[in-house]
Amino acid sequence: MITFSLSLVALIIGYFFYGRIVERIFGPDERVTPAVAKADGLDYIVLPNWKIFMIQFLNIAGTGPIFGAIMGAKFGPAAYLWIVFGCIFAGAVHDYMCGMLSMRHDGAGLPELIGRYLGSTTKKVMLVFTVLLLIMVGTVFVYSPAEILHSMGGDTLMWVAIIFFYYFIATMLPIDKIIGKVYPLFAFSLLFMAGALMVWLFLHWPTVPELWTNFYNMGAATEPDKWTDNIFPALFITIACGAISGFHATQSPLMARCVKSEKMGRPIFYGAMITEGLVALIWATVASWFFYGEPAPGYEIIATANNGFHTSAPAVVNIVCNEWLGLAGAVLAMLGVVAAPITSGDTAFRSARLIVAEWLKMNQRPIPKRLIISVPLFAVSIAMLVWQIGNPDGFNTIWQYFGFSNQALSAFTLWTVTVYLVRQKKNFWIALIPALFMTAVCSTFAFISKQMLHLPESVGYPLGIASVVVACVWFAVWYRRETVKQE
Repeated sequence: MITFSLSLVALIIGYFFYGRIVERIFGPDERVTPAVAKADGLDYIVLPNWKIFMIQFLNIAGTGPIFGAIMGAKFGPAAYLWIVFGCIFAGAVHDYMCGMLSMRHDGAGLPELIGRYLGSTTKKVMLVFTVLLLIMVGTVFVYSPAEILHSMGGDTLMWVAIIFFYYFIATMLPIDKIIGKVYPLFAFSLLFMAGALMVWLFLHWPTVPELWTNFYNMGAATEPDKWTDNIFPALFITIACGAISGFHATQSPLMARCVKSEKMGRPIFYGAMITEGLVALIWATVASWFFYGEPAPGYEIIATANNGFHTSAPAVVNIVCNEWLGLAGAVLAMLGVVAAPITSGDTAFRSARLIVAEWLKMNQRPIPKRLIISVPLFAVSIAMLVWQIGNPDGFNTIWQYFGFSNQALSAFTLWTVTVYLVRQKKNFWIALIPALFMTAVCSTFAFISKQMLHLPESVGYPLGIASVVVACVWFAVWYRRETVKQE
């Protein structure tokens, strides 16, 4: 609990100190924002700052800081370090800079920003990559809530149809009609649940693994025959939304189109990411108690925990919330594992619609033009869902590829920010260092992961190092040319 407490303090300090440094480097001013200059009553609408923060938090969070933190806690207290340092120096910088760049470029979406700073070829590749990622997000966040709702009554396919219908309506309607009204309530529920669990932790002060006594791969030590993932790079793929997530870069432009003043960027974008990190810390600690707590792990104490170390993340949420928070906990858990993923899914489709519309230069004000883009997106998602249902391991397969794609997108976003800062003659190191780190994570994972190339570690790790060396050389050569050009 000492590691947990210090981590909480570190995140808060990070917001007030490093957040100000990042803000000062970017330099927000009083220029007219896209929400005012391009107001259309559909996607560009000025919303109250508190509402934008709540929507941004729920957009980027969903179940990410819950499920990812629970699965990541199996690696041990190393998860705390990644959440804290990843959130302050990578994730919050990533979200803030992406949101602010979008505002500076008339509310541009991520592929447009990538194309502007990394070139037209990269833009085309990332356009397809980003849209597929968003469709995957919408797809994986349909079936799992439908299965949970099925346990309460009704057919699974019926719930799938209902969720898809909601997705379609939310994607088509102006952002202030459903998202602007419902999201703040769900965001409050997630925060209330996390706050209630934090109070429980401090009141009971359970014994959980501390960083200085358990700095090793606890999952591998617990079940060496079954747990084969190494802390690097698997931990950094597993815990995404609580530290850094490329999906956030597709969501920040949604709110960048609703902010009235650039000076609200730090509390909205940087602050929402820090808040998500706090939620991830709480759930990582809850999971640490569940899997490793003393005198006995939580799953040995709670009668309804039947799968031990291999209890799924959604099951941990339901078991712990019911056990610790009673009826209120059961309701909050239901909101967490049902409403939160659904809200991530609908904004994923909305982002995909806007990205494609931006590429086609198609005005989205007329409803038929929204339909022209939305219908094919949902058709692809339904086809993907049919394959997922027909494949016994379909959900896990899509989720694993989503995890890699998600973090790869964060690396491209950080490289985009790095190029922007260089061209603006500003401190680019705040983006370059996390960009190199995420390049190392993604390339190494691609080489050694079972879902990717699955090379021997003796080959995969050196190739990962080589990828970073190549990235450094590429940047150094480009930087020298750019410096000469600016002179």
